[in-house]
Amino acid sequence: EATAVAMIARIKDGTGVAFHRMERLEKQLEMPLPAATQWELMEAAAKFIRPALNEFIRQAAQGEVIHNDDTSMRVLQLPREPDDKRTGTFTSGIVSIWMERMERTIALYFTGAKHAGENLADVLKQRAEGLAPPIQMCDALSRNTPNLTGVEILLAYCLAHGRRQIVAVAENFPQECRYVLESLGAVYGFDAETKQQGMSPEQRLRFHQTHSGPVMEELHQWMDAQFDEHRTEPNSGLGKAISYLLKHWVKLTLFLRQPGAPLDNNIVERALKKAILNRKNALFYKTPNGAQVGDLFMSLIHTCELNGANPFDYLTELQRHYAELATRPEEWMPWNYRDTLARITRTQAA
Repeated sequence: EATAVAMIARIKDGTGVAFHRMERLEKQLEMPLPAATQWELMEAAAKFIRPALNEFIRQAAQGEVIHNDDTSMRVLQLPREPDDKRTGTFTSGIVSIWMERMERTIALYFTGAKHAGENLADVLKQRAEGLAPPIQMCDALSRNTPNLTGVEILLAYCLAHGRRQIVAVAENFPQECRYVLESLGAVYGFDAETKQQGMSPEQRLRFHQTHSGPVMEELHQWMDAQFDEHRTEPNSGLGKAISYLLKHWVKLTLFLRQPGAPLDNNIVERALKKAILNRKNALFYKTPNGAQVGDLFMSLIHTCELNGANPFDYLTELQRHYAELATRPEEWMPWNYRDTLARITRTQAA
């Protein structure tokens, strides 16, 4: 029944409980269901509801702010091209946001040999022509940047990554690190205030320029002085942390020049915790097909969570209405599927 598959998927890919652990729990509850059967049910359901994921990808490509990052993953039977010398396997997370409609946030997962930048490039191939360049938020690793001809991107780097490097050396340089952390803390405080007041992207930009701009400018001057006046050794822990901030300063401060630019990449790092939890409990995917099924359900479940929809109900209704989903997938998104169900009910009653 559709609710059984929805519950299995919710527990496995929503909370990271491995199939064999669910099997033991179900046996104790006198509802024995072998792990292999659970997998077969999810694999079969995935084929019917895949149009929803395809629509997720299409709509994510149109986003105004796109976050991406990846984490390591294991796929035991992952085929590779003969000339591919890479040995890593990753789960990439992509979170696409519409700034004017924050209720429409899409989370995508892709597991395989590709890095986050390559997976983002595949998504952006579906971006419609004529749209403004999206803001891409990531860390400074080159593998996170897509190499795609014809699509312009406004690149922003994660301020939280720079902050973590300061935190890592705070014990050895308490006074200097305290100043940097308090400065960044003030900026985050201003950003929280923009959210509390429900500011538009343009209002938020002006607010940051007025309040955060002077703080960041003073911080930049202070970091320059650390090297110019020989207060900090460039090869020390603090020197390397400051060098990172100075090297990437333009991309770290895009929020002072571009409406809607975020401060950090925390939203996708939180999204990747689902993949990390599955890796911790299940250890690996056996095949690429298994990874794709896991990616599909994680994408659907986390997108529901980000948009305030009920993942269990959503997965259930997608299965029950797979024929309508295949015809008009855009009407079966987490933010509008209840309206679609209501319309179907009215039509049937008439």
